[in-house]
Order: sequence, then C-alpha cells, then structure tokens
Amino acid sequence: MVQVTELANYTAEIAKKLGIKKYDIFGSAADATSVEVERGEPKQVKASNRSSVIVRVWNDGNTMGVTSTTDVDPNGIELALKMAQEASAFGVKEHTPDFSPEATAETAEVKRKPEPQAEVSALIEKLLVAEKELTNSHPAIESVPYNGLSQRDIDRFYLNSDGAIRDEAASYSSVYLYTKAEEEGKKPRSAGSYKVNERLADLDIAGCIQEAAQKTISHLNYQKIPSGKYRVVFSAEAFLSLLGAFSNLFNAQSILDKQSLSTPESLGESIASPLLSVSDDPLHSANIGASTFDGEGTPTRCTPLITEGVLAGFLHSAGTAKRMNAKPTGNANIGAKVTVSPHFYHVFPGRAAEGDYDLDSAENVILIDDLSALHAGVNALQGSFSLPFDGWLVNGRDRVSIDSSTIAGDFRELLQSIIYVEPDPEITPSGVCPRIWVDNLSVAGE
Repeated sequence: MVQVTELANYTAEIAKKLGIKKYDIFGSAADATSVEVERGEPKQVKASNRSSVIVRVWNDGNTMGVTSTTDVDPNGIELALKMAQEASAFGVKEHTPDFSPEATAETAEVKRKPEPQAEVSALIEKLLVAEKELTNSHPAIESVPYNGLSQRDIDRFYLNSDGAIRDEAASYSSVYLYTKAEEEGKKPRSAGSYKVNERLADLDIAGCIQEAAQKTISHLNYQKIPSGKYRVVFSAEAFLSLLGAFSNLFNAQSILDKQSLSTPESLGESIASPLLSVSDDPLHSANIGASTFDGEGTPTRCTPLITEGVLAGFLHSAGTAKRMNAKPTGNANIGAKVTVSPHFYHVFPGRAAEGDYDLDSAENVILIDDLSALHAGVNALQGSFSLPFDGWLVNGRDRVSIDSSTIAGDFRELLQSIIYVEPDPEITPSGVCPRIWVDNLSVAGE
C-alpha cells in the first residue's frame, strides 16, 4: 500500500487541477496466504493480494459521485477522481452523505504491528501435524475434510480534502479444523474448532486440535429427543450467531430504511431480560482485528446497545447520526451507499440473577453449541427463526449428543426469556460472550 501522506499530497494536487474542492478516499489492502491439507498431503495453497479503494467527490451542488479503483498511483487517482466527478452530476439530492464531523478527531491507540509472514512450507508442516494428531485422537475420527491455516496482513487508510489522514496496519493468523467421524451402524458425525491470534507463533493450534477432538467424541453417542419446550443454554458462538442475524435491531440505517425490528422511538424500551447487557466494542482487548476508524474516518469506540435489558443505543454512520440527532459511532462502511455494521460484540451480565445455574447439576437442559442454516432459517424482519443445531441433552454430568433437531421461536421473546447470563465469558471471532440460559424454547425433535 502506498504511503498515505504521499497519497494525500498528490491527490490534493490532482483535485485542484480538476477543480474538485471536496473529496475523500478510503482504501484497504489484504495480503493473505492460506494452506489446506488432505490425508497427510498438501491439498491447496492460496496467495492473494487484494485491494479496494473508494473515491467520493462532491460537486458545487453538493451531490456526490462514487467510484472504486485498485490503482492508487497518480494516474489511477486522477482517473478515479474524474469518474467520481462525472458521476456526481447524478448523485442523490436527498440525504446526501457528508464528511464525518469526527474524521479529524483523535483515534484510540492500539499497540500492534504487522508480523513477518512465515514460509508456506512452515504452514503446511504445522497443518499436517495438526491433521495427524486429530485423526489419531480417536479411532472413529476418519478424516479432517475441512481445514485451513492462514496468515493475513491488512492495511487501511482514510483521507479527505479537509485534512483528515488516517492509516493502520495489522496482522493475524487463524486455523480451523473440522472432522468427520464414522462408526459402524451409526450416522457420520462431525465437529470443529477455530482459533485466531495476532502472531502465528502464538496461535493455539494445540487447543484447536483438543477442542475439535473433544466435541467430535462427545457427538458419537447420540439420540433423538422428543419435541417440546426446553430450558436451553446457548454457547457464546451460538448466541452471537443469533444476535448477528438480528443485528437490524441496532442498525440505524436499517431503522431509517424501515428494515428493522426497531424504530427511532425504540430507544429506552425494555427489549430483553434485565439480566442481559450488550455493547459493540471494537477496541476490546480480545478483538484481534480491531479497527481504530471506520470507512468514513470516524474513530471507533464502545457503543452500549442493551443495558440491563433496555435498548440503549444504535450503530451509526455520519449520515444516520445527522438524521437521528445523534453522534456517529464508527460503524460506517463506504461504497455506492454508506452502510452500517457491528464490529465486535461484548455480551455480559446486567442485573444479578436471583439464583445460580450450573450445567453440572442441570436436568433435562439442552446445551446448543452451534446453529446452522442462518441464511435460510431466519426472518430478520419478523423476528422469527427456525434453525438446526448441534448440541447435547444435559442431565448432570451426563451429556448425550442430540440428533437432527431444530430450535424455533421469536428472537424478541427469546431475549425476554433469558434467566441467567453466566459470569465467565468465552472469546469467539465475532465477540466476547458467556453462556446464556433461556427458558421455554421450542425444540422440534422426534
């Protein structure tokens, strides 16, 4: 990626030559290497270098044009500015995007630096060892058909004609291992694990192997369960999957587009059990991919979404914040249209629960580890869901894997039915969350 100060200087010169007074540019580049293996042999090696640059130009009538490019040398920037300038004649006149009022405000200091990438041969060797250890961990584990070890360098920048200049760089590595287990007379079973870390040397590959093995073995003994209402405990990953599927609850752009379960008047309403609190916290120490600014250059920050069950905030771009008389929260993505999305959820206990709940002494409780088919089984505008899941029927210390069952309900009712938020959080790629206990959820089994 080009030096952002140099880019800002020649962009300003080119804009002046073209008679452009107002513009901004956001860019990102990712340099990634990943490997896969199959039955003791390298299967696939991928190397990619992707970049995306969005250029926006405003004309004297304050309508905006947008174009994208991958070329940030002077010739590429000049061409992009010209195209955006021409497109500005056709820009929308209502709710035209504008610079973020915080595009020049200070961003948080996050101490990190890009790490040198390891050789491909080293990645393959580590993954082959992991595959072998996992298949040797139990006779039923026949293969690890889905696996991957990758490392990625990311650069991002933002600049505008008002003098905003931001850039950041980071690295991270990740590994995933998903098994296939078979026993005679039984259905194939599978389970997996995913780990991420800033440094390849610190990546918990051993923990990934152990978790994938333990989950797979725990699913070998399975049974069907009768349909009915159950007390359900969601793992961090499962609960965050649901929260992400219904993120329109907090999305200011979705609310303004009337594509949300919330309205502008919903702030302050009780939407969940008072035991639950949720924030969007991109700067959380557990967020390996933390960004200090969004696509509009707004500094990212912790934004409370649910405080003790009460809807406490929305996620904003500069445009939605202006329309809703709020402040931008650093959640904007720029493109042909500015969109809004969460960064990293932090789910934690709100008010103290009246009693303690412990899985080791629970009876007839379902522990859901993973939800499937979120793309098909969720109606985000109605609030309903019907999703297959992987999990166990828990009776004290006895856990039996559940075969072919589906959980269904209304997400807003689920939030109100929370009876316990455990104190100890789990770290996942999409957020930090403890296990969540919910009463009287419908499960379709036998």
